[in-house]
Amino acid sequence: MTGRVVVIGVGNPLRGDDGVGPAAVEALRGRVPDGTVLTVSDGEPGRMLDLWGGADAVVVVEALRARPGRPGTLHTFTAAEAAGRTPGTASTHALGLGECLALAETLDRLPPRLVVHAMEVADVALGARFSDAVRSALPELIDRVAASVRQTAGRD
Repeated sequence: MTGRVVVIGVGNPLRGDDGVGPAAVEALRGRVPDGTVLTVSDGEPGRMLDLWGGADAVVVVEALRARPGRPGTLHTFTAAEAAGRTPGTASTHALGLGECLALAETLDRLPPRLVVHAMEVADVALGARFSDAVRSALPELIDRVAASVRQTAGRD
């Protein structure tokens, strides 16, 4: 094991609350151990697998649409839990994280450890800004992700 930790903020900052993943990753700079890879993705499964290739641990930060939704609500999932999410509680992207994880498992490309920190979101319209609920919950999301990275890095 290399001890390589990758944090992937999934989302589109031009689509309001969908930008919560990239915003969290940007806020982590200087708050996580040296050597932690901080990156963003649009969530396309092939690119996600490439980003976490060779990592011992992956932390994904994602926007989540739930029906009924409670914007700003935070969730933490294991890889198995994230893979089992139903379409009613899915990623804001065409192919969700569940499909990405299923593909990774099929191709034997799941990292040894993966955790997902997700926030329920409201407005993902093009050009929208963060909703009040997401803006209010963002500091807690950032704190949770930073703690998760420190905990994961400390295991190696």
